Amino acid sequence: MSALSDTAGTARAPRSSGGIGQSVRDSLVIAQRNLIRMTRIPEMILFGIIQPVMFVVLFTYVFGGSIAIPGAGVSASAYKEFLMAGIFAQTVTFATAGAGAGIADDMHKGLIDRFRSLPMARGAVLTGRTLADLVQTAITLAVLAAVALLVGWRTHENIAEVLAGFGLLLLLGYAFTWIGALIGLSVRTPEAATSGGLIWLFPLTFISNAFVPVNGMPRFLQYVAEWNPFSATVAAARELFGNTIEGVPKSVTGAWPMEHPIWASLIWSVLIILVFRTLAVRKYRSVAV
Repeated sequence: MSALSDTAGTARAPRSSGGIGQSVRDSLVIAQRNLIRMTRIPEMILFGIIQPVMFVVLFTYVFGGSIAIPGAGVSASAYKEFLMAGIFAQTVTFATAGAGAGIADDMHKGLIDRFRSLPMARGAVLTGRTLADLVQTAITLAVLAAVALLVGWRTHENIAEVLAGFGLLLLLGYAFTWIGALIGLSVRTPEAATSGGLIWLFPLTFISNAFVPVNGMPRFLQYVAEWNPFSATVAAARELFGNTIEGVPKSVTGAWPMEHPIWASLIWSVLIILVFRTLAVRKYRSVAV
């Protein structure tokens, strides 16, 4: 009787065989599931592309002729080169809201409980989801880069450095999807996850070097902007794209991230992934018990 009970208990709650290989396979299966879902709901990708394209057009043609860049004056062409790294970074970080809403939706529908009944690695559900979001973000970024080229944006470095710039942007976007995953697991509805994923992103992206030089900000905001991980990635992308403006100083406060933006961007992104992946997986285990 005891043996039968043990067998029944095992059937009710199958366990993963464990190991890195198992975790990778499970994560890829979940990623594939989410990518297939995206292809069946193409408006998910379409709406994700429309918003950043609107930002490019609005900032380029509405604000481009009004914002003065130190050393370049009020120049639409100079502002395009200054702006685009900021728009790219904003686009990849706004994927946070979609990641959170998707995970909250899976929780709301009971899909997470169904995954728990399968013999799979515990972190695979979240890893697979964030990998699928990374693919969607890469597609959006590619379309956005094409639109930027159409409105006059240009790079001035070799292809390897340009690709490295986009790589840093995608790494930041991937890091922020883990923040979205934690938010999605911490709220009750997809709507709350969307709001929670966006409300803190606006100050993060606007108190930065993304859209205007920080030297026009109050002193205390200059420190905030230059230690902002978002600013580090924007500065790194500008450097790798060859879009730095000679009249704009690297840093007005002497902040290390602005003096070494490529290294700072890598460190910030990796740190965010390590911290928020750990918190998200721990939260997943607690809410799914």
